[in-house]
Amino acid sequence: MPLIEFTDKGLFCAQGGFCIDPWRPVDKAVITHAHSDHARAGSGAYLCHRLTRPLLELRLGPSTIQTLEWGEAIWLNGVRLSLHPAGHIIGSSQVRLEYQGDVWVVSGDYKTEDDGISGAFEPLPCRVFITESTFGLPIDNWKPQPEIFGDLRAWVADNRARGKTSVLIAYSLGKAQRLVVGLAEGSTRGLGVEGGLAMWGPEAGADIFLHGAVWNVHQTLLNAGVPLPQVQRVMPEMSRELFRGKVVIAPPGAEGSPWMRRFGEYALGICSGWMQVRGNVRRRNADAGFPMSDHADWKGLLKAITATGAEKVFVTHGFQAALSRYLNEKGISAAEVKTEYGEDEEGGEEDASNEQG
Repeated sequence: MPLIEFTDKGLFCAQGGFCIDPWRPVDKAVITHAHSDHARAGSGAYLCHRLTRPLLELRLGPSTIQTLEWGEAIWLNGVRLSLHPAGHIIGSSQVRLEYQGDVWVVSGDYKTEDDGISGAFEPLPCRVFITESTFGLPIDNWKPQPEIFGDLRAWVADNRARGKTSVLIAYSLGKAQRLVVGLAEGSTRGLGVEGGLAMWGPEAGADIFLHGAVWNVHQTLLNAGVPLPQVQRVMPEMSRELFRGKVVIAPPGAEGSPWMRRFGEYALGICSGWMQVRGNVRRRNADAGFPMSDHADWKGLLKAITATGAEKVFVTHGFQAALSRYLNEKGISAAEVKTEYGEDEEGGEEDASNEQG
């Protein structure tokens, strides 16, 4: 019997009696990260990384949740389970399972470039590796993060010189936190570290405003001890003049909505891996597109897969056919697996209708 079975509820470990990122309610759910396509309501109990717990509580409400630190292991009916950094978003984890000497690893969503806030992806030797493939095409090739933020800062500075507000569309959990950290002016991130937390000056996030949906995530992470700059929430009583020359970060659901009218003259930038294709910028009627993703690109996927030394690879959501075919051609046994992941990431349909403040 394989250590993980692909069922109509999710990735099921029969020996351990749990599912990983189930898309239907189960008794025991192990969660890789808090994006809603991987963490759904209704299960009896959840297991996740410590920093994923407050995000699950924000999105799912009160639940029975057990947490682990990265590298900490528990035993479930003889199965040794541990969580390890995936680098996707804050708290995101790979799941390592070991039973009678057989090791399987479920990647969840991941990226291989260290963004400075999500934990550096950790390759894990295993016999079987289950990988995502959101950007599993050879054309997917990300710029280094410092270069992306250089472009972002230059764009914001140009808008400021023109008296425009810079409105950036980014997923509220993941890219929004990277933007806040990368754009915070006057910050001394990486310096003045005390107790493991970066010490931000009070002016660091003064020119950054957040849509209510992004604000809720930001405050949840701050309350959990994640070192993020203090920023401001967009409030209905704020005047247009207050936003002139400043940065506003909003989720995809706000794009094109009446909520945007409060900023007067603004420039619109979309932050998503899909912005690598320039035609997508035009189709979104955006002023700029920044190919910024929380997923591994083609080279990152191949690097991660090779580093595991896996003799068998299962490829889930994204471009499964292209990646699995390439792996087979290179002598790595690979197969496609259909799942219900990938529905709300990378500029999808995140709902912002209830967070218009």
